[in-house]
Amino acid sequence: MTTDQLRTLYLGYVDLAMKREFDRLDEFVHDEVIQNGVRGSRAEMAAALRAHTTAIPDLVWEIQDLVIAGNRIAAHLLDTGTPTQEWFGLPPTGRSVTFHEMAFYEVRDGRIAATWYMMDVDAVRRQLGG
Repeated sequence: MTTDQLRTLYLGYVDLAMKREFDRLDEFVHDEVIQNGVRGSRAEMAAALRAHTTAIPDLVWEIQDLVIAGNRIAAHLLDTGTPTQEWFGLPPTGRSVTFHEMAFYEVRDGRIAATWYMMDVDAVRRQLGG
């Protein structure tokens, strides 16, 4: 895939997440996907995304930086939202959170085959924990 095609793929994936259209994940992700080194299914990936957006219904992923090299995508995201359910073991406080996320993707045959991500959970704990 070209750099422009990979950019379009990733922007579509983020748009899908923003619209909560996780039933369309098959357009962007292989049936089997590796997440943070663990082999799993697209259904498990969708369930994890649903869990985040259930706990934070207004969760927004804002792309800060996007780097594409070969068949890999690297994204720095600024995530914001207000948890309404327990999240990362913390009860909702009514406070919004803002935190950084780094995500890396390997694309094969036009869809995501592997992803590695890290979220600044310590920032979330500081903001929700007082």
